[in-house]
Amino acid sequence: MLSLKNITVRYDGVQAVKKISIDVEKGSITSLIGANGAGKSTTLKAISGLVPLTSGEIWFEGERIDGREPEKIVELGIGHVPEGKQLFLDMSVLDNLLTGAHLRKDADKLQEDLERIYNYFPILRTARNRKASTLSGGEQQMLAMGRGLMSLPKLLMLDEPSLGLSPIFVKNIFDIVSQINKQGTTVLLVEQNIHQSLQLSDKGYVMENGRMVLEGGGKELLENDYVKKAYLGI
Repeated sequence: MLSLKNITVRYDGVQAVKKISIDVEKGSITSLIGANGAGKSTTLKAISGLVPLTSGEIWFEGERIDGREPEKIVELGIGHVPEGKQLFLDMSVLDNLLTGAHLRKDADKLQEDLERIYNYFPILRTARNRKASTLSGGEQQMLAMGRGLMSLPKLLMLDEPSLGLSPIFVKNIFDIVSQINKQGTTVLLVEQNIHQSLQLSDKGYVMENGRMVLEGGGKELLENDYVKKAYLGI
C-alpha cells in the first residue's frame, strides 16, 4: 500500500533520515520505533509532503507521491495525526473535528461520520460544544485522532499518540487504534511505548540516528535480544 524507497531527508540543516525503506501492507498496523531524534517524525512528515525528500521515492497505492502538495496527499487517502496534537484550542470540539473534513465533497455524509467518531470517543460527543482548550491531555489526543479520521483516510499515521498520557488513557488509545484497524483503516504508528506498539503491530521497524537498523514482525521484535536490551530494559 505504502512504500518508501531509500528516502533521505535533510531537515533544519541536518540529514535526519538516511536512505530508509519501509513497506506498509494494506490492512496492517506497522510500527516505527526508536528513541527521540531517530527520524521517525520526519519520516511521517516526508510521507505527508510537509518536508521534501533529498533523494528516494514514496509510493502509495501504485502512485508516486513525493513532491506532491500536502492537501493532495490527504485527498489520496493519507491522514496524519502529528505529535503534540496541534489542535485549534479556541475552537469547539465539533469545529475541530470538522476541520478534518474540509477537503471532502460529500457534506451529506459528515453527520454519519461524526457519529462514528463519537462512538470511538464518547467524551467528544459530550464535549462537542466546549473549547478544545478545556479538554484533558488524553481527551485532546482523542480529538486529534478523531479529526484525523474525519478525512476518511485509507492510511492513518499516528505520531506518538500515547505521549504524556496516564496509563488508563494509554490503554484506551491503543484499544481504539486496534478497533480502527479492524474496521478497515491501515495504521502507521510512531511510538516510544515500544512494548504496547509492537504487541499490537503486524510489522515493526527500528530507527536509530536516521537509519533503519532492524525490521520484523511486531511480536518477533519483542523477542529480539537487541530490542529487549536497548528499548525494553530487559
